[in-house]
Amino acid sequence: MNLIQAILLGIVEGITEFLPVSSTGHMIIVSSWMGIDKLEFTKLFEIVVQMGAILAVVVLYWRKFFDFTRADFYKKIIIGVIPALILGYIFADRIDKLLQSPLIVGIMLLAGGLVLLFVDGWFKIPQVHHEKDMNIFQALRIGFWQCLAMIPGVSRSAASIIGGMQQRLTRELAAEFSFLLAVPTMAAATGYKLLKAFKDNPEMLKNGHNLTALAVGNIVAFVVAIIAIKTFIDYLKKHGFKLFGYYRIVVGIIVIVLVERGLLV
Repeated sequence: MNLIQAILLGIVEGITEFLPVSSTGHMIIVSSWMGIDKLEFTKLFEIVVQMGAILAVVVLYWRKFFDFTRADFYKKIIIGVIPALILGYIFADRIDKLLQSPLIVGIMLLAGGLVLLFVDGWFKIPQVHHEKDMNIFQALRIGFWQCLAMIPGVSRSAASIIGGMQQRLTRELAAEFSFLLAVPTMAAATGYKLLKAFKDNPEMLKNGHNLTALAVGNIVAFVVAIIAIKTFIDYLKKHGFKLFGYYRIVVGIIVIVLVERGLLV
């Protein structure tokens, strides 16, 4: 992977991580298009580059993360991330295999797009407007919804936001809690992937070029994610999910067609 490819993947991660369009799916598509999807380092990069996006959330919501007087907030985040930690560990190998399939990505982008066309109409009367009014059982249920994103193409943010709305949260609060829940979820996934790489292929992480690519990708993802988060929240409050639904349907169809014609493997 060269630095241009690292920058492109960092941009893709920063834009798509917190939008309901599947960052993992988009990185699989882009890395496949660039011909680097089968490289072991690419698979590592696609997970570790999430650290830049995580840092963007911490910076934007630092008042929540570092308000140590609110034990209830930390309880909700911890409870919410437990399903992903358990199921992610149990199904780690199967998830890795799914990450190699652009066809799965295309199908799930299409299916998820159809859901987003109608989701605004399903949850019209939210009852929870502030995070402090949530309870730990709602946080746990949202955590289980988030686990759907272990299938590439589903979108972690889409799954957890819809889960939040199903738990009677407003669209804005569901999106914000999704962002907050992403921090321990993606930190755990990144940590696990790095530890596995150190164990299985330590030379990959001793390579100076690889480390530079990781650093550049994360910096780009951080900057782009800050812009994407702010823009998405404003758009979501005013317009809802339909545009993202249409986008996913179009991209999903294109991916499926390219895979069927052997142009994307």
